[in-house]
Amino acid sequence: MEAARPSRTALRVALRRAAHQIYDAPPLVLDDPIAVPILGDEFLEDLRKTSTRLEKPFSVGLRALLVARSRYAEDTLAQAVRRGVTQYVLLGAGLDTFAHRNPHPGLHVFEVDHPATQAWKLSLLSSTGLAAPAHLTYTPVDFERESLPERLRATRFDPAQTTLFAWLGVVPYLTLDAFRATLAFIAAQPEGSGVVFDYGQPRHVLPPQEQLAHDSLAARVQLAGEPFQLFFTPEEVAAELTAFHRIEDLGTSEINARYFNDRTDHLRLRGSAVRLLSAWL
Repeated sequence: MEAARPSRTALRVALRRAAHQIYDAPPLVLDDPIAVPILGDEFLEDLRKTSTRLEKPFSVGLRALLVARSRYAEDTLAQAVRRGVTQYVLLGAGLDTFAHRNPHPGLHVFEVDHPATQAWKLSLLSSTGLAAPAHLTYTPVDFERESLPERLRATRFDPAQTTLFAWLGVVPYLTLDAFRATLAFIAAQPEGSGVVFDYGQPRHVLPPQEQLAHDSLAARVQLAGEPFQLFFTPEEVAAELTAFHRIEDLGTSEINARYFNDRTDHLRLRGSAVRLLSAWL
């Protein structure tokens, strides 16, 4: 992304999370009362436009993925807190609202993102009157010039405490070296720490119709200046996680069974391109 501009992808993700609150049938997969207010008046027209796309299978499937991955991360976090995790680090936080809805007393949240995106989020919070929670630390990191470990350690982050890292919507935009460097940092955390992330499968393993959807989305994020770079098969990502155990890697059928069974609308994942994963030390 360009240094002086916030992430366009972060905005599109936030718009789809907000649309879920308004247009999808109850029960909501991700009940997020902050998702709409955080956008303020500036993006109301963009949010209205999403209602015209509700019956488009690709748009519905993408919205389902975005709310399911946030729900999966928050469900994973709830289990981790019961096991003693005290820190939650959102890598590439965008306009995530969990810190404003945090139900876990004593859990400290760290939002890590590019300085331009984080400044944009703070301006939205200011303009909408949403106060920053007490147990939240913003950690701006320019990943091309700064070290994630150093920037975190300069904040209230305690490397001696068990931590869950949420890495949502980030991995496909990384180089392999950047992915491995961040994973190595997470693997150096205390026993009981973990990571949850989503990843995309390579184009060549997808059926023809999904390859077309992949190409369409890849072209759009390329135009936004945030091109896809990194994909894994389940076997390939498992080979990167040798320092971790208790790995859960969910495909479309498992995600739909967990979060979209018996719905009265059409909200559910389609295709096999994206998977959700959690792993522990």
